[in-house]
Amino acid sequence: MIDFSTHYLGLKLNGPIVVSSTPLSESLDNIRRMEDAGASAVVLTSLFEEQLALESRALDEDLSRGTESFAESLDYLPAQSDYRMTHEVYLDHLRQAKAAVGIPILASLNGTTTGGWVRFAKDMELAGADAIELNTYALATDCSRTSTDVESQLFELVESVCKAVKIPVSVKLSQSFTSLPHLVCRLEEKGARGVALFNRFYQADFDIETLEVRPTLHFSTPSELLPRLHWAAILYGNLNIDMAITGGVHSAEDVLKSIMAGANMTMMASALHIHGIEHIARVLADMRYWLEKHEYTSLWETRGCLSRRSVPDTSPFDRGNYIKTLSSYSLRHTMAAF
Repeated sequence: MIDFSTHYLGLKLNGPIVVSSTPLSESLDNIRRMEDAGASAVVLTSLFEEQLALESRALDEDLSRGTESFAESLDYLPAQSDYRMTHEVYLDHLRQAKAAVGIPILASLNGTTTGGWVRFAKDMELAGADAIELNTYALATDCSRTSTDVESQLFELVESVCKAVKIPVSVKLSQSFTSLPHLVCRLEEKGARGVALFNRFYQADFDIETLEVRPTLHFSTPSELLPRLHWAAILYGNLNIDMAITGGVHSAEDVLKSIMAGANMTMMASALHIHGIEHIARVLADMRYWLEKHEYTSLWETRGCLSRRSVPDTSPFDRGNYIKTLSSYSLRHTMAAF
């Protein structure tokens, strides 16, 4: 029997597939099905900083009419009624999820700044969360704001959350930072126990008929996995922080590649929307077949075998892959012309 067990954030997991933050986890029945299918943990949907600010503003307006407490930028965000859960409903759902299954349940906080909303990390801990995933999706759109400013704000946020709770905190990162190895090293210093690579960049689309900018959502594809493999393979062995790969994980091959790059585990969401929750069991079965065929007894035996520090030729992780790929294409294109 293949041993699939792994660890992440100090939590012992019975397998390498964790359900990433998705609306599917808003149903307790779905969470039970996830556990039955072989998910080793579930990350609940995110509680948003802006949502908490709106709730707080609504309370302030009830208590003190006419007092302006928040930046007008909040007017451009979804209305309070557009969010699926209030923070009280979220915490109650977290408690029920913990009681419904035996696998770890991770809460998710989505925000970019420090402030009073960080106290909800403590509420999540008290509600029974095994860990907190801090989703830090943000874009620098102000030309006067430097990359150092963006990173400093992230470090301050992570440190504030880590100090607020005793349970482990992971940081879901964007891939747009200039020096990821340095960034992750600093996050570890600030108290983060893990990083998730990477947050998907949801981009708005343009409607040329109505001249409107509209939000769009597309499920991930396996092609999105490549930059995540690349950076996990570079980071592996250089830091003590745990790593998860999220985005583009759809098949047994995707999970195996992720572990071989150096990840502790993988996260899956889009594949479950496309194929159903039971897809987890099929992926695990395919992984078991591959590992047995190649005479492995444990998934852990493969971890990091394709990382930068484990392969004899490291050039594909540096400029080598860039040069070889472009050169190869140019040669094929030139030869095809004759």
